[in-house]
Amino acid sequence: MTSHMQHFTASDGARLAYTDEGEGLPVLCLAGLTRAGSDFDFVAPHLKDVRLIRPDYRGRGASEWTGAATYTVPREAQDALELMTHLGLEQVAVLGTSRGGLIAMALAATMKARLLGICFNDIGPVIERTGLEKIFDYVGRNPAAKSIDELVSKLPNAMAGFANVPGARWRAFGERLYTETGSGLHIRYDPELRTSFLAAFEGPAVDLWPLFDACAGLPLALIRGANSDLLSPETAAEMRRRRPDMVFADVPDRAHVPFLDEPESLAAIRAWRNLLP
Repeated sequence: MTSHMQHFTASDGARLAYTDEGEGLPVLCLAGLTRAGSDFDFVAPHLKDVRLIRPDYRGRGASEWTGAATYTVPREAQDALELMTHLGLEQVAVLGTSRGGLIAMALAATMKARLLGICFNDIGPVIERTGLEKIFDYVGRNPAAKSIDELVSKLPNAMAGFANVPGARWRAFGERLYTETGSGLHIRYDPELRTSFLAAFEGPAVDLWPLFDACAGLPLALIRGANSDLLSPETAAEMRRRRPDMVFADVPDRAHVPFLDEPESLAAIRAWRNLLP
């Protein structure tokens, strides 16, 4: 799939980027905390009968940087709704990776009529502290590696819980996360994202189970990295207990987060797709 970057203006004046390609069921792809729409490049070629809409959150990718106070799940959920309105879409299915799944749950709790279903990629209502601490270590900081080559050599050891990942995939992954410059690798998002993450990280714990329960009636799928340190087996089991009809895949050799083009991930996405209009 070739994707052509477009922009729209959010209600607060922010210029936000997105790609819109394919035809059929509209699937809104919402990426992880520091990621952008390019995070779905690996799964996109496998999604033939859908219209794939991939926003870059504010402060990430090709979208405008608008400051730490705006990098919140409620604002990003609002941006998603405003993009839908911009595109004239009444309803979408959401493929939500990590933070994207949290945004999807927030939408289910507030604007459920706009959703056709949700596929969660390694995220649930309980986020393990160990996984958050790992994000805390890197968010908003440039990596120590000075080049993509150096990064690719380090990733297999740095990405604990991942195995059987070809070098070409680590390279493609690294190239989507960082820009190579004369002074080393630079993150492709506003460093102030760290400030907003810390505010949430240090804030009081919030019970997110009501948000998950708000998804009642929507076709759901859950893809979990078998070695995930962010979504525990216990949380995944409780999600399945509450929603026995939820499609589920536990992806071997993957931690947080699966790339989504693993056979197990694709099988789950197709099963979920079959539950949608």
